[in-house]
Amino acid sequence: MNPRYSIVAPIFNEIDNLDELIRRIREVMDSTGEKWEIVLVDDGSTDGSSERIREIAKEFDFVSPVILARNFGHQIAVTAGLDYAKGEAVIIIDADLQDPPEVILDLIEKWKEDYQVVYAVRTERVGESWFKKTTASLFYRIIFKITDVDIPLDTGDFRLLDRRIVDVMGTMRERHRFLRGMASWVGFRQIGVPYKRAARYAGETKYPLKKMIRLALTAITSFSYFPLQMATWVGFICAGVSILAIPVVIILRAVSEQVFLGQASTLIAVLFLGGVQLISLGVLGEYIGRIYDEAKGRPLYIINEEDLQKRKGS
Repeated sequence: MNPRYSIVAPIFNEIDNLDELIRRIREVMDSTGEKWEIVLVDDGSTDGSSERIREIAKEFDFVSPVILARNFGHQIAVTAGLDYAKGEAVIIIDADLQDPPEVILDLIEKWKEDYQVVYAVRTERVGESWFKKTTASLFYRIIFKITDVDIPLDTGDFRLLDRRIVDVMGTMRERHRFLRGMASWVGFRQIGVPYKRAARYAGETKYPLKKMIRLALTAITSFSYFPLQMATWVGFICAGVSILAIPVVIILRAVSEQVFLGQASTLIAVLFLGGVQLISLGVLGEYIGRIYDEAKGRPLYIINEEDLQKRKGS
């Protein structure tokens, strides 16, 4: 018999958080009185997390380990967890315990009210710097404004997905993944649950500025044509300015021979237009690169090992 609830937790170098994660999730999920499982997806950890996951899986029968062959990235690791989760409702949660497992009960309550996607909304972020909070807030608002999908503000991947949503998202195999956008794109009934995000229990963040920028680019290029449209508008503006400048230059040259002597003005114009062209080519390159990745048709991830015996026996 399949569990009613599946908890998907991607793991990357979280050895110091694993035991506390299991303890708190077990305490919360046992209070439901229903069958559940936790899918621990090891995303190429190098700190001993893989070995600890294997030990935990031997100790607790509700733990299903999925060990990836290397580090494929957070969004791919979550995808692997969704692929292997068997529950009627699947909850995604990070292993750093910034998203309190106790909030899962609030997500389940809304799911029982017949909502298919229940996302957790961050009302407060404890233990994060002003820069982190500001850039995160800016990121969510820019994405909300320019993407073609209404992605809720101040939400991460911490959410509950109904089995119908998980099955639909399982058919979406793009390699550059922005799961919270994909969940919004699917539709169905969705609702948010407010919560206070805690400080990291142990270890260091796995999402530094570089990864956040990369995630932002993925979100924008996956759900918006705005950069391409912006490049087009900049081109029209430059062309318009050039057309307006032609009679101005002619008149000034006719009035005075001293106007526009030398190559400085020409050099500035060439550098400006060259910069616009290079930026436009860069935007095109981002989209073309993603098309190239999709065309190769490689698998999203490779499993090193998994608890096949347990799955066959269930």
